[in-house]
Amino acid sequence: MSIKSKIAAALAFMFAIILAIGGLSMYYLNELSNDSQAILKDNYISLEFTSNMQKALAMLTESAKSDPDALADFDRNLKKQEANVTEAGEENATSGLRREFNRLRAGAMDSVTMARLRQYLFALDDINRQAIIRKNETAKQTAKNALLWLSVVGAICIMILFSFVLNFPGYVANPLRELTRGLRQVTKRNFEERLHISSNDEFGELARTFNSMTEKLDEYEHSNLARVLFEKRRIDTLIRIMNEGIVGMDENKRILFANPVACRLLGLDETQLIGQYAPDVAASNDLMRTLIQDIMAEQVPGTESNGFLKIYDPGLDGPGLNETARNGSGKESYFKRRTHTVEVTRTGEEHSQLAGYVMVLENITSYKELDLAKTNFIATISHELKTPLSSSKMSLKLLEDSRVGQLNDEQKQLVSNLSADINRLLNLTGELLNMAQVESGQIQLNIQSVAPVNIVNYAINALRVQAENKRITLSITAPEKLPPVSADPDKASWVLVNFLNNAIRHSPDDSSIDVSANLINNFVEFRVRDHGPGIQPEHQSRVFDRYFKASSLTGKLSESSSGSTGLGLAISSEFIQSMDGQIGLDPQITDGAAFFFRLPVDQKA
Repeated sequence: MSIKSKIAAALAFMFAIILAIGGLSMYYLNELSNDSQAILKDNYISLEFTSNMQKALAMLTESAKSDPDALADFDRNLKKQEANVTEAGEENATSGLRREFNRLRAGAMDSVTMARLRQYLFALDDINRQAIIRKNETAKQTAKNALLWLSVVGAICIMILFSFVLNFPGYVANPLRELTRGLRQVTKRNFEERLHISSNDEFGELARTFNSMTEKLDEYEHSNLARVLFEKRRIDTLIRIMNEGIVGMDENKRILFANPVACRLLGLDETQLIGQYAPDVAASNDLMRTLIQDIMAEQVPGTESNGFLKIYDPGLDGPGLNETARNGSGKESYFKRRTHTVEVTRTGEEHSQLAGYVMVLENITSYKELDLAKTNFIATISHELKTPLSSSKMSLKLLEDSRVGQLNDEQKQLVSNLSADINRLLNLTGELLNMAQVESGQIQLNIQSVAPVNIVNYAINALRVQAENKRITLSITAPEKLPPVSADPDKASWVLVNFLNNAIRHSPDDSSIDVSANLINNFVEFRVRDHGPGIQPEHQSRVFDRYFKASSLTGKLSESSSGSTGLGLAISSEFIQSMDGQIGLDPQITDGAAFFFRLPVDQKA
């Protein structure tokens, strides 16, 4: 039975109780009314008729003669009495009274007739009075029966209603309380909770449905899908709390996710990015256009881009660029851009397929600021050291001049050693100043058309004496007919001098060094090849890194520790790249090392 039917049955039961009590009350009230009506109609009226006839008879007795009015009054009441005969014996008394009244009306006024009339009237009076007493007792008994039955039925109904009031709210509330307790357990991820309601109504159906739901939730909780979704939520949380800006796209270049840092840098809300086609967003967002330029060019994205991006970071005060820009809480920050392809191999397949892209903006502002501080410090110190060193070198030259005075052999040796140390310090400060210029991005170039042979001759002339001291032969190949290159002659000559200086330093005595300049496509390649110990293969890719000193094949450093900073090749790389050239180490050379750089041919010459 449904709850609706049970509530309807309960209300019907209450209605039946009310109806029963009311019906019983109406029944006994009707019985009492009937008894009262019977007394009034059957007996009281008869007594009234009898009294009227006695009065008429008394008038006849007093007048001692026939009184027409008294006779008419007696006859009228007698007729009414004849129509209201209700009690036993009342018929005989009424008939005798009619018989004697007829004789009286016929003229018999004797005392016997009058006595009989009175006798029959007294009989009628007595019969009706006895009936009144008897019916009054019946009415009393009816009232007692009504009170008894109403008390019994009322008590039973009150007990039933009291039990109904006590039990019916619990019947409704207890399953709801049980359901609430079960739902609390489910919210605590206790999916083993069950409801124990065995009724066949809606509560029972609700309990069975709840138990089925928790069983499926328990099965789901212990399934692989639940663990996968949990891991996904964990990864989403990690992505959101990372300090790097991260944007993910699917293989169709639709944005799947963007963490708060990326949204802040892009100046867009997450709702404005998720599900959008990235090129559509890039049409009105410069940073997004920069992020997807490799992808849109259909180039294979590398792990990171060259250089860095300078982006206005609004900071943590607001979600968008415009709002925080008005507050003035942001600043220009430096970011490293990395673009990764996501490839997955589906189950049962051997080859991976493209699944999307992930673009990362790594905040390197703190490192950049430290690097700039370091660069400024090195530039300042180098500049401050260069002036006293130059002054000291001038003083040494004056000491070497015979006009100042003659030095003995030991003094000359000390002055020579001091001059060599000052030259090394000047070279060191010069390299540091060049590196400071490179790191600050303030390389000053004087690009012009330069003959390659002039660059080669300058380097050879600068280091000829140093080569002769080690009896090293310089083999030069630089045709006069080579086309001029577009370069800064001072920077290009400095790089070639650095290559040649390293080659002389690491070449053994009585060896040779090849210096050449050749045309390769639209570039002129300058190459310095020595026959020294060479560089270990695992270090060849790092020789152009700053402050890196590679070990040779013999285990020694590729640059000696005397005055070397490990900056020469790094500065050379920056100079050549700033002139749109190329620089490198030939990995095919194993007996020694071959460094080269290429400068573009001057198309205007």
